[in-house]
Amino acid sequence: MAVRPDNRLLDAPMRPVRCRRCSAPVQVRKSSWQQTSVQWNADAVAACVERRSAQPGSGPNSNFFENCSELRASIRGAAVEGLLPVPDAES
Repeated sequence: MAVRPDNRLLDAPMRPVRCRRCSAPVQVRKSSWQQTSVQWNADAVAACVERRSAQPGSGPNSNFFENCSELRASIRGAAVEGLLPVPDAES
């Protein structure tokens, strides 16, 4: 059986977005208004106040960080301003 290539990044590549609060630089891709992919790097982790102050959870994913409210607002703002494409909004 042939494996189908994943072309999602060709259709909607990751774009740089900075948090408006702490300037954490992340890479973001929106598949829709409801779905957002975020890639953190070491600089973003070090800059994010919410991420640094988050309490670790328990269990195997104890270092899991769900999200930063300020970064989420920055990403939404970038999408609303047209700086971050939202595929389902373009149709």
